[in-house]
Amino acid sequence: MERIIFYILAGIIIAFAIASVSSRKMLRSVIYLLFVLCSIAGVYFLIDYNFLAAIQLTIYAGGIIVLIIFSVLLVHHIEMRLEIAKPSKQIVTGLICLLGLGVFLFTLYSHDFQVIENTATTKVADIGTKLLSYEEGGFILPFEVISVLLLAAMIGAIVIAKGNKLSENNKTA
Repeated sequence: MERIIFYILAGIIIAFAIASVSSRKMLRSVIYLLFVLCSIAGVYFLIDYNFLAAIQLTIYAGGIIVLIIFSVLLVHHIEMRLEIAKPSKQIVTGLICLLGLGVFLFTLYSHDFQVIENTATTKVADIGTKLLSYEEGGFILPFEVISVLLLAAMIGAIVIAKGNKLSENNKTA
């Protein structure tokens, strides 16, 4: 049963990710991205990573998407139509994606992953200690990288929200 649910969630993730990058309407792209992020949280719930799933829903689905939607709504670009990339850029992007997929599959199939039965449960306090630990096995660097990612997402949302206003200001300067 878990396998069927995983394949359903994976199908939803793939379908809405394609819809998100191929939609020309800004608001629809953001809503499709919301479905992708919620489905990823569903995968985390499926593998019993409840804390990570809650973080996924809170930070990404809750925070980033709401920030982008409000920035789009505040500047009155609800029906903003996104530009279609030139065919040469589409081909280059497709080739880079195929290269990334090749590296991913090569890495995945070149390592022998062993399933280890884990019966111990992890407490939220243990996760917090590991997140802020500088020692071996600590996650302070990824934690800081995620904070930079969130900052970049906020800046990107502001740039998208400004849209033509930034280019108009540059022409007058």
